[in-house]
Amino acid sequence: MDQPEPAALASGAGPAGLAPDTQEFLKALGSPTRQRIMMLFSQGAELSVGEVAERTGISQATASQQLTLLRRGRIVTSRREGKTVYYRADRDGAVAALAELQSYLMTCC
Repeated sequence: MDQPEPAALASGAGPAGLAPDTQEFLKALGSPTRQRIMMLFSQGAELSVGEVAERTGISQATASQQLTLLRRGRIVTSRREGKTVYYRADRDGAVAALAELQSYLMTCC
């Protein structure tokens, strides 16, 4: 994929025109592993890091890192119950990021 020239980024063109939250959203969706993880959360499923790791065949450390990126991107949200952290899809965060992306694309394109 072509990257914008540094001058374009400095002038506000390209990805720099998006809010940091929306940039994180796009980064979070950029990985096939994170896309696979997201499919686990369909129909309101709530899973721990261990369950995500087991179902995707990745280590718990990798699952934790991937879930952190998904949380930063407002694609999942988390809650703690004792020592266990549970994750689920963050529909409101995703909708907000998509709305901002749509607005951006309607303006720039």
